[in-house]
Amino acid sequence: MKKPLILFLLLAVIVSCKTVTEGEIEVVSQEEMQTYLNMEDVQLIDVRTPEEYDAGHISTAQNINFLSPTFENDIQQLDKNKPVLVYCHMGGRSAKCAEKMKSLGFVKIYDFKGGYSKWLSQEEK
Repeated sequence: MKKPLILFLLLAVIVSCKTVTEGEIEVVSQEEMQTYLNMEDVQLIDVRTPEEYDAGHISTAQNINFLSPTFENDIQQLDKNKPVLVYCHMGGRSAKCAEKMKSLGFVKIYDFKGGYSKWLSQEEK
């Protein structure tokens, strides 16, 4: 009889110790991206270099350069409790950025699959 009770107590302790909510990363398509852009509180972040950003970007996007030495400090200025939608040129940097944001405690992260190059190809159609 003691064994089930001990297992129950151990499980209760483990569950109660998990106080930090892990962030979620959702990879989104072009169609989903449009939906999320219409959300009122989404933070749209372009993680490309300033030169890439200046050559063209999605309107309302804020540029935070993933390759900058101040990148981690820069993204920590964002609201961790509001959804964040990140994109880069093709998806590599934004995926790394999303993982970094998750480790820093951001609650909801959307990573645009295909990046700005995908956005442009769809806009041209």
